[in-house]
Amino acid sequence: MSGIHTSAFFDYPKSAAFGRVVPKTKIYEHAGANTALKDLFVREVDQIVWRFKLAPETTNLSATPGVAEVQVFGISLKTGKLDDAVLRTIDKAIPFPLIFELTWRGNRKAVAAFKRPSEADSAKWVISEYFATDWAPEDASRQPLPVALDLGALYERMLTAMMPAPVQTDDDIQTRVDRLEAIRAKTREVERIKARLTREKQYNKRVAINAELRAAKHELERLTVGETVGAVTNE
Repeated sequence: MSGIHTSAFFDYPKSAAFGRVVPKTKIYEHAGANTALKDLFVREVDQIVWRFKLAPETTNLSATPGVAEVQVFGISLKTGKLDDAVLRTIDKAIPFPLIFELTWRGNRKAVAAFKRPSEADSAKWVISEYFATDWAPEDASRQPLPVALDLGALYERMLTAMMPAPVQTDDDIQTRVDRLEAIRAKTREVERIKARLTREKQYNKRVAINAELRAAKHELERLTVGETVGAVTNE
């Protein structure tokens, strides 16, 4: 899901610069990647660079239970396309919240999922679907890092900048993510029903599918309008 804004490109502090190339083989080892996944990396990824490490010692912000550090990874692409499975594999291999900056042919895009420790097993991570900005020129200006009292709040504000506007910023981050994922899932359902309707030739079945489509569209509108109204009333 992409947004029309580019406010998620941040001017990271020089003290946080890391600049270490991450070999794809290391990602494979940590994630237990199969052949198909390795092929995706080979086809789509040129290079992975661990660009910045946002930690207490590099930002003067304290860690929180869910966010000890935030890592910024740069990924240069071969084709301008990157499968979410690649990002998810890297997320699973690195035990910290990640912000990705993708680059291709002089353009860049910020991508991230909301990532938190599992309540059932603190050694594992729960990773949401991915949010992304649109592509923007690589030399476009960057924004200062959001003002925050700790790394947890910084991470939430960085992630919110990638979410499609408007979002209800008074909700906690998990509620925001859940709502946007629900909108995305319902949008996919509407498209699937439309495709079934196009294929169906029998009148009585088309009537039933049309009813199903109206119900799905109504639910999508409820989710979307609820999001918009909440954002407007909080301005």
